[in-house]
Amino acid sequence: MRLENILALVNGELLNVPSVTAVENIAIEAHRVTRGDLFIAKNSSDIQEAVDNGAYAIVFENSTEITDNEIAWIRVNSNKEALLRLMRFHLVEKNLNAFECDKVTLKLAKQLQTAEDFYILDTTIERSLAKLWNIKEKSTVLYNPSLTGNGLFVPSRKMPEASADKITIAEQTLFETSFIADDTFYERQPLSPFFIPYLSRLLGFLKEENISYKLRPFSRIAHFEPIFTDASFNIREFGASNRVLIFEEDLSLITSQISFLNEEAAWAKIIYIVPCSIYKNVQVDVFTYETRDDIIDILKQNDFHFALIAQQDKSLLESPLFKERATQLTMDFESYKPGASNE
Repeated sequence: MRLENILALVNGELLNVPSVTAVENIAIEAHRVTRGDLFIAKNSSDIQEAVDNGAYAIVFENSTEITDNEIAWIRVNSNKEALLRLMRFHLVEKNLNAFECDKVTLKLAKQLQTAEDFYILDTTIERSLAKLWNIKEKSTVLYNPSLTGNGLFVPSRKMPEASADKITIAEQTLFETSFIADDTFYERQPLSPFFIPYLSRLLGFLKEENISYKLRPFSRIAHFEPIFTDASFNIREFGASNRVLIFEEDLSLITSQISFLNEEAAWAKIIYIVPCSIYKNVQVDVFTYETRDDIIDILKQNDFHFALIAQQDKSLLESPLFKERATQLTMDFESYKPGASNE
């Protein structure tokens, strides 16, 4: 990429008259810089390492010392915006076929075996920089803008909602499914039937786009994630207890997951724990929380089979306060169990 193009794209100010006229690649980590790279400096302390490693251009926000007049020193208002602009221009030249989808579909797609010209962007630009820069021309890309930022791919389309491929469920529990897809039987996959419609649409989309794929055994995705515990909230093996904490970080899925649980587990005692900010959007009785402490208190004070906990992940169980309160609950239980001395 030529230096004059870089300056125009990032709306940057060239602070010197360098001898270099172009760069080969982009890097945002100084230790990954190779000769000919453009380095976008998140921290000024990394700049000298990038220079030593052979950077041809340095893009930075704050004032910094020019230590090598042979290379280009470019000041910008925002490193993040500069990276987005550079990548957008570079990817336009690749003639990509980009489709926007939800996070669940993205995680399911990541577990399929697909062709090399089908790229699943399931993380930020920064974390996938090298792969994006070297992506093959005319590849198909599946991405979610909340992860990559808006405007990375131009043009871009939403993955068609109407596309669906037939999947026959042979047997199901709340958290596992045996199903038939593409005339193949997949037994006891760790995939809730809640996710089968997402998988169906994904497979239909791949077929419509003539993208080859192969289903492999699934692993659990970080949505509607069940953690089995005993009465004292000690974690147990999958299926080893009748008390389950279900974690869901994505608030957009909560309403549909509540409907799913009400329909598929009508026999069970279920509690829903949601942030105070969204309780008005939920059409059933819920417990609300502001802090993780509130969640712990709600779990301690209520009996349930399933507790759906919104905008949280299982790291809650590893928090010191949770462990402390779980320990206290165990001690309380032991002190009041039949036959124990309660004096």
